[in-house]
Parts: sequence; structure tokens; C-alpha cells
Amino acid sequence: MNNIVQQVRNRILRKVHQISFLQNQSEQVYLSALEKHSAYLPAISTEDLILVETIKREGVAIASLESLSVPSTDKMLQATKSLIPKIPKTTSGSKNEYVVHATCEQMLKHPEIFLWGLEQRLVNIVEHYLGLPAAYHGPYFRRDLANQVERKSRLWHIDTEDRKILKIIVYLNDVSEDCGPFQYIPQYLTDIVASSLKYQYGYIGEKRMQRALSSSYWKSCTGSAGTVVFAATASVFHRGKIPQSSDRFTVFFDYTSRQPKYPFYCHPSLPRHNLMSLASQFSEQQKQCIFWV
Repeated sequence: MNNIVQQVRNRILRKVHQISFLQNQSEQVYLSALEKHSAYLPAISTEDLILVETIKREGVAIASLESLSVPSTDKMLQATKSLIPKIPKTTSGSKNEYVVHATCEQMLKHPEIFLWGLEQRLVNIVEHYLGLPAAYHGPYFRRDLANQVERKSRLWHIDTEDRKILKIIVYLNDVSEDCGPFQYIPQYLTDIVASSLKYQYGYIGEKRMQRALSSSYWKSCTGSAGTVVFAATASVFHRGKIPQSSDRFTVFFDYTSRQPKYPFYCHPSLPRHNLMSLASQFSEQQKQCIFWV
């Protein structure tokens, strides 16, 4: 019941935000903030600048844990290895279940996963893509089930919480074409398809998308364990392809600006009181990324 009430509330708030005067005012504030912050973007390497430019142009860039050389990667991977056997194949028993997430309690036992998403190199990449200080919404540890359920994130969609969103997806097992790769439609084609479908938000099934754009243009992000996908999910149609051969294990690290377009859609992966219990491990800069509301 609470979920239904929240959905109705969010729809009402969204319509209020879309009132022409308020929307224009919001866009002016956003553009002004981008201009002011451009002089304060952190210094990053040429390699990372190329990565950011690829994300801006294509909507997705692929790297690896090895190439990123983030200091806490080994600790993060050890934590994920401990968690993988503890994630069950089902929690609800529903025939429509398609993904099982690690619980808050499980994530709190392995704070190394949460902390990895706050590494300075990653936050700097995110900030350069957003053009604004980053809000870190935390990690989501997922077991995507090899079944035939086609719903929600397995359908084509564009995220709408903010004007720009970046998700860093880490593959924890080898992901081939039949193991549920992250799929996307390049940004320039997304713009064309969104226009032809008069798309605003929501989910699009495979058959409808095939009528709008041949599947030969859909791109799959395959790769071995340790592959890292940087996905601008507010700029491209994307989905998780249905796994056929085996379950897919991933961690999604989510980021928006600290002034998201629709803040009522933005929720941290851990409740605030749990975040406070981890606060002693955060630097002042990291606290600003987390406690941005």
C-alpha cells in the first residue's frame, strides 16, 4: 500500500515539476550552475578525459577494474566474493521475480563495496560527466536470474531522475551475449527513436522497439569478470538483456547531481541511519557526496 501511495505522490509531483513556468525556471538554474561549476571541475588524467568524452558522445564507455587501478578494488572484490554465495535464487517465490538484491544487512557487513564507489578517481570522472558536484546514491548488488521474465529493467527505458545520470556497473562473472549483458542504443539513435515514439518515460517491450529500430543497432556490453561499464542512463535507451545460460552477478554504483531534476525519485541504497553508522569512514568530501539532501 505504501508503495502505491508513493507512486501516486511521485506522479503528482512530476506533473507539478513539468508546469511550463517551473520547468523553465529549473532549466535556467541548472544551466547557470553548470556554467559556474565549470571552473571548479577537478583535474583528471587524459585517459579519464577520453573516457568522459566517450560517455558524452556514445552514452556508454567500457573499461576494466585493472585499467582503472582504483586502490580499494581488491577489498571490494573480496567482499563481493563473500556475498555471491549468500544471494539466494529467490526471495518472494513469485514467478515474476527476475532479480535478487543483497539486503541492507548484507551490504553493511561489507562496507568495502559502498566505499569503492566513493574513490576519488571515480567521483572525479562522474563530476566531469555531470558538470556538477556528484551525489552518490550507493551500490546495488544484483543477482539477475536466468529465466524468461521480461519486466522493468529488462525492458527498454531511459532513466529520468536527473538530466544526467551515471551508473558504474561492475561485472562479477563473465557476461557473454546469452548471460544478460547490459544493452543500450547509442545516444544519437536514442534521440531519434525517442522522438519517433514520442517517448517521455516508462518501459518499452522488445517487439515495439524492434519496430522502431532494428536490433542490429542495439549494442551489448559483454566482457569477462572485472569489466566496468560506465552508462549514462538518462541519455540512452537501455536494458538488461534476459540471461539465458546462467545468472548474472553485478554491482551498480549510482550517481546524479546534487540538484536532480526529480529529487523525489532519488533514494539511497541504504537507509539514512545506516549511512550514519558508516559516517566515521567517510572523508568530509565523501560526506558531501552522500548527505547531499
